Amino acid sequence: MKSNEKNPNVPAGRLQSLDALRGFDMLFIMGGAGLIAGLAQWFPCSFTQALADQMNHVDWHGLSHHDTIFPLFLFIAGISFPFSLAKQRANGKSEADIYKKIIKRGLILVLLGCIYNGLLYFNFAEQRYASVLARIGLAWMFGALIFVNTNWKTRAWITAALLIGYWLVAGFVPAPDGGGADIFSARGSFVGYVDRILLPGKVLYGDIDPEGILSIFPSIGTALLGMFTGEWVKYKKEGLTENKKVLYMVIAGITMLAVGLFWSLVFPINKKMWTSTFVLVVGAYSVLMFALFYYIIDVKNHRGWILFFTVIGLNSITIYLAQQFINFRFTTDKIFGGLVHLFPENAQAFFSSAAYITVCWLFLYFLYKKKIFLKV
Repeated sequence: MKSNEKNPNVPAGRLQSLDALRGFDMLFIMGGAGLIAGLAQWFPCSFTQALADQMNHVDWHGLSHHDTIFPLFLFIAGISFPFSLAKQRANGKSEADIYKKIIKRGLILVLLGCIYNGLLYFNFAEQRYASVLARIGLAWMFGALIFVNTNWKTRAWITAALLIGYWLVAGFVPAPDGGGADIFSARGSFVGYVDRILLPGKVLYGDIDPEGILSIFPSIGTALLGMFTGEWVKYKKEGLTENKKVLYMVIAGITMLAVGLFWSLVFPINKKMWTSTFVLVVGAYSVLMFALFYYIIDVKNHRGWILFFTVIGLNSITIYLAQQFINFRFTTDKIFGGLVHLFPENAQAFFSSAAYITVCWLFLYFLYKKKIFLKV
């Protein structure tokens, strides 16, 4: 279905492909992963099991689809910033106001991450201060501050310095208390050592926190890669068509993938350490996925299918937080529990996940129709 009409419930000036891609990304933590795992139970075979295996994080080195959800979200936040910055400047915002807004957003996300992790229990000794939202807030904040103050060439050098510098530390400096453990292990890495001695409160895995201190630096690179992409989409030049922009994004993605895989021979792909190779390989996935959504939705104007994802994407942080504070599973069981149990036992996990997604989506659709969007 092809449509050139703008959605009246979508804030003006937004890339609809960006909201759809964000919604696609968030779907996997809104029950999508469980849906695919349920499919493997219902129709067990090597293909469905391979899909289900992708719905779990890898234990340490390596990569699964589930490991791409978080960095893709950060990458998308990066894409949107050049558009937001241009709009703020066009509306006459001072540079001081822009700085304040950037820092405020970053710190609010840190606070929300702490609340998500149980800050309101006031058990500060067991409180985990590192979080997914804090990582997004800090990486995006520092990336945005770099973006505001530099041109693209300087940003390219900064991104390279962040990734190479992190490798020089993580790959060549062992943990003083590592006891001779592998330098790329949680105990033997300098990254884990810094978390153990400097990170307040609970360190998630004891020896290392996946949203810890040193790994903030390469994650800024993830945010900056998104900002490069957003800047590229905004770029206007005679003879530079939208099709060419998509082609160059595909070339950039393939190049990052090749470099990341080659580099991984000496610096493993590892989400918990957020290694530089992880940044490049998942950056490749992110830019290729964005190129696909951008081409279909914003270049070819095929928008008739995107409502489901857009509803999620416009309130992505809302559903991330809401699942922690609202018992959607209880509501799902009360409404659909009887129906789900009418299906064969091996199909019930699939339909239970589908029902859960439905309840969450209807909650977001209500907010969407009322034009209520949580903005941070």
